This record gives sequence, C-alpha cells and structure tokens, in this order.
Amino acid sequence: MPDFKINIDDNVYIPAEDSYLLADNLQIKKGQSVLEIGTGSGIVAMYASRLTDNITVTDINFDACELACKNFEANNIENIEILFGNLFDPVQNRKFDVILFNTPYLPTEKGEVLDDTINYAFDGGLDGRKVIDAFLNEVGNHLNDGGIVQMIQSSLSDNEETLKKLDKLGFISEIAKKEHFFFEDITLINAYKI
Repeated sequence: MPDFKINIDDNVYIPAEDSYLLADNLQIKKGQSVLEIGTGSGIVAMYASRLTDNITVTDINFDACELACKNFEANNIENIEILFGNLFDPVQNRKFDVILFNTPYLPTEKGEVLDDTINYAFDGGLDGRKVIDAFLNEVGNHLNDGGIVQMIQSSLSDNEETLKKLDKLGFISEIAKKEHFFFEDITLINAYKI
C-alpha cells in the first residue's frame, strides 16, 4: 500500500496502530460508496481512495475536518467529501455500501475527560460504549443491503456486546482481526448487512 504525507495537529488523533489495523484491512470494491465516521487526520479515507472514488467522511471535531482537508490536498486526493458533524447527522437520508469507524472506545472517568477537541477521539464514556452504542443504533439506516460495516474497538469496551447488538440488528458479524497491546486487544469487527 502507498505511503501518504501526513500533517498532524495537537487537537486531532494521530494515526496509530488502530488506524492502520483498519486501513490495512479495508473491504472496499471499486465503485462502492464509502462513509468514514470520525476521519481524524483522514488516513483511513486516503487508503480507501485507492479502492473507490465515492468517499464521504465526517468528524465532530472541526480541527479534524480542516486537517483531513489539508492531508487530502497534500496527497492530491480530490475524491473525498468532508462533512462536519456528529456520527450520521451530516448524512441524513443517505446510504452507503461501506461504513468505516475507528470508534472512541476507551472507558473514561469524569476526571479523565480532556477539555479539548482531542477528547472526541478516545472518550467512550464510563464503559467505553457511549459512542459505539449510538453508532450501532443508527448504522443500519445508512447502509445499503449487502453492505459492510468495519469498526475498530477494544476489548475494554466489550466486543461481545457489540457482536450481540449487531446480531440483534440483523447483521452477520465477526472479529476479523485482533492485535494485543499492553492491557487490551484492539479488534476489527466486520459486520455484513444481509
């Protein structure tokens, strides 16, 4: 896979192992429409842009939207639409073939919440599921039949609960990849809408 020039910003998540776990395992076919929630620096979307031309990204962090724009320009990538907003708010009534999300999965106590936009990148609430559950509740409305959701989360935020929820929502899901770091497993969950 090609390397990209990446600008970074203190207020935006810097691409790390979880970003590349998703970027290296994208299940995108040519011509498919892709939505990435929480694009951050835009790194995953840049890898996706090598596979299809129809990409939309969103982020709740305006600094991330600006940084992603800068990174797309630095790499001469022109096929990505950037929208500012929370989860699916910017893409109401739209559906996609592939939905990607490196979720904010860390369980976060009140005292650990940062008073800055970077907080959006990791703050999963007390059980790490605050954003994951909100995402799961809506994702089916924005995915075409036969589509796939690829999401990153951590064993700290209960992978089994995610698989159970996806099952209830009518998806066929699996832990496709797993990497162990210190005190957690970072997992890539693939969920197929039948």
